[in-house]
Amino acid sequence: MNDVAVSTTIVNDLFYFITAISIILFVAIVGIMLFFIWRYHRKRNPKATPIHGSLKLEIIWTIAPIILVLVMFFVSWEGYEKMMDVPDDAMEVKITGRMGSWLFEYENGLKTDKLYVPVNRPVAVHITSQDVNHSFYVPAFRIKADAIKGHVNTLWFEVNIIGQYDVACAEYCGLNHAYMYSKVVALSDSSFQAWYNSSGKIEEMDLTPTERVLFEGQQLLQEKGCFACHTTDGSKLIGPSFKGMYGKLEKVSRDGEIYEVTVDADYIERSIFEPNSEIVVGYQPLMPPQTGLISPEEVEKIISYIKDLK
Repeated sequence: MNDVAVSTTIVNDLFYFITAISIILFVAIVGIMLFFIWRYHRKRNPKATPIHGSLKLEIIWTIAPIILVLVMFFVSWEGYEKMMDVPDDAMEVKITGRMGSWLFEYENGLKTDKLYVPVNRPVAVHITSQDVNHSFYVPAFRIKADAIKGHVNTLWFEVNIIGQYDVACAEYCGLNHAYMYSKVVALSDSSFQAWYNSSGKIEEMDLTPTERVLFEGQQLLQEKGCFACHTTDGSKLIGPSFKGMYGKLEKVSRDGEIYEVTVDADYIERSIFEPNSEIVVGYQPLMPPQTGLISPEEVEKIISYIKDLK
């Protein structure tokens, strides 16, 4: 069976190398133990005799493990360097970890909640965080890198089999951690180019001004990771559903006091920038403030989209 990615081959080879050494050492140690059990059994050695130390033996069992560890270190370092040495022709993608979701940004400005890549082409990912620490992990590719706010980690991979591969967060990042799943979607080069050149270009779509605003509002909610906690079909998730929200009387808690508010434009704006000041009864204060991350114009488009979800 072919490996799904170049990084998979590198990590697998290293894993097999270390596993082979471990098996050899295990067999050797167990063999020596069994020999000692047989050789120094009471029947063959009825009278215990003292064993004197051997400087030569002690030097051997000190030097040999050091050499073995150094060999494994340099083989591992060689594989690490290959995975960090980004090819010049690699496609660049920025990955941002957020509590509950991932955001993937392409060089043409396209933003998605799944990572779309072409097969047989290197992809360099630059990983950071919007809030707390996360860890971008693709088990099928054997790659993992921490997402740290204010810092960028870079690695690359190359997929050679068309398909979808799970993306997870390997760093506990709060109560939304279990929902931080996405996909790497590997497409043929022609399919990827068609998607890359057409997706997200709203100016090329035949939309009325109202439809354009609603479409942009939906795109913003997806880009900002809102759909990781809120649904549009009325079902409950981590947060209240957007469907039928606008104009609804909602019970909220503020400073221990419970009262009703009308979900209008002002309330939605407060919920975006001060999400934990008024907590909807029955839900936890988990949403991070979006101050500086969403512009007033974007807030208006989001409100228009939510208002339209009757």
